Amino acid sequence: MDHDLVLDYLRRIGVEASVRPDLDTLRDLQRRHLDTVPFENLSIHLGERIVLDEKLLVDKIVRRRRGGFCYELNGAFGTLLSALGFPVTMLASGVYDGGHVRPPFDHLVLRVDLDGPWLVDVGFGRNAWYPLRLDSADDQSDPAGVFRVVPVEDGSGDLDLLRDNERQYRIEARPRRLIDFEPFCWYHQTSPDSHFTGKLVCSRPTATGRITLNDHTLTRTENGERTEQTLTDEAALAAYRDLFGIALNHLPAVAKRR
Repeated sequence: MDHDLVLDYLRRIGVEASVRPDLDTLRDLQRRHLDTVPFENLSIHLGERIVLDEKLLVDKIVRRRRGGFCYELNGAFGTLLSALGFPVTMLASGVYDGGHVRPPFDHLVLRVDLDGPWLVDVGFGRNAWYPLRLDSADDQSDPAGVFRVVPVEDGSGDLDLLRDNERQYRIEARPRRLIDFEPFCWYHQTSPDSHFTGKLVCSRPTATGRITLNDHTLTRTENGERTEQTLTDEAALAAYRDLFGIALNHLPAVAKRR
């Protein structure tokens, strides 16, 4: 990524000053990214193919001012961090679903090595606001909850991430490349069994909770209080623009499943 694009990416997430590759900067960048770049799957329902190419992912977030799901968000953020001098490794993980863990490559996370290995994830909905230590099984308090990273007891070196004692996903130890995630990315944007093809979602955290737009339903959670509002087409377009910074010419539509 060239210097000008790095600066544009930093401005996209509200950073105007020069940065250094240290832990304080990493914490600030992760929090700002979560605040400004929404988790969303609109491309799937707008007929836009998602291609795991670093340039295209960064262009989507920076130039087109969109968000994305895990492969896009962590793929682009990892590219930015690398350009800033952070040692970044992509890791595959499987999300827990009903007590069972899904296959690896279901989710993409980042390991950043500074004074130790840190888990960085800006693409998993309700997740830590700040990086988490990967080499500690102790409780790690975060505004989003209490997290723990515990070894899987099979000798694999894999790790389970827990939030408030509930398992979130399993992280492989083996380094991966962005291209390794292409089959699962294709599955998630095409399969009728993927939860991404069956619903619309656009979401980001706020200072007091979270705001989410599912199709025409706007949900706000503030200090533990949840409210829902059904929007008209016009109001939904305005919500995408005003609440998530996404300007659309028309609303995405979920295709009916057979």
